[in-house]
Amino acid sequence: RARALLQQLPPQDCDERYCPELAEEERRQLRAFSARRRQEALGQGLACPVPGPCHGCPCRKCGRRLNKGDPGVSASRLGDQFWHPSCFSCHFCQQQLVDLIYFQQDGRIYCGRHHAELFRPRCASCDQLIFMEECIEAEGRRWHLEHFCCLECDEPLRGQRYVMRSGRPCCRGCFESLFAEPCQACGDPIGADSEEVTHQGLHWHARAACFCCSLCRKPLRGQPLACRRGRLFCSDTCGRGQDASSTASSDSSDSAFASAPSPDS
Repeated sequence: RARALLQQLPPQDCDERYCPELAEEERRQLRAFSARRRQEALGQGLACPVPGPCHGCPCRKCGRRLNKGDPGVSASRLGDQFWHPSCFSCHFCQQQLVDLIYFQQDGRIYCGRHHAELFRPRCASCDQLIFMEECIEAEGRRWHLEHFCCLECDEPLRGQRYVMRSGRPCCRGCFESLFAEPCQACGDPIGADSEEVTHQGLHWHARAACFCCSLCRKPLRGQPLACRRGRLFCSDTCGRGQDASSTASSDSSDSAFASAPSPDS
């Protein structure tokens, strides 16, 4: 319950004490924003049996009939309407509202988190609402200017090239040293600026010199291919040719070993 409340009612959305890095103007905006939400949108649902005059009324969410005496939830800010207890949930995330605390907007009910996000963006790093005039938007998420940093070295990335890793930005240097996959052909890391081809969990540079047939060296980008023991072939013919070459090489090695003089002689 405590975890659900922290998720649905983030304390930093209404109390400046949880936002120590805010400038004074941002603190003022947060106080005004919180006061306006409490006055205009905050409410607490009332769990009670459906009264006689509301017998047969539809649930506001699912539309199924509620009969007299059925358990229901009413919300004073939304008039004489009822919900099934399991239907009294946030319009955005569909989670049931803990302690029936809700925020209403345009006739819909929300948890505190998603009601606040109707009006202010939320920083993907610190989880606080953004009251600054500027912020950074990337990959469908937003950050405070000072919080858009590499997940490994904390280097600011504003105006820099980056790679997303597990939903967070990573600078090119950290990505290439820590996360870049090695090319199956040449063994070099596949950098952030390099085109990559994957097949059966293996990785290659997309260039013709790497992503090509292991026998005849034909480029395979956009072409049919076969993969055997981590090696690529343009056709079954090349695959069989490679197998034959390997077998012949193995037989030759065995013969040379058998004919070699012993150390005693």
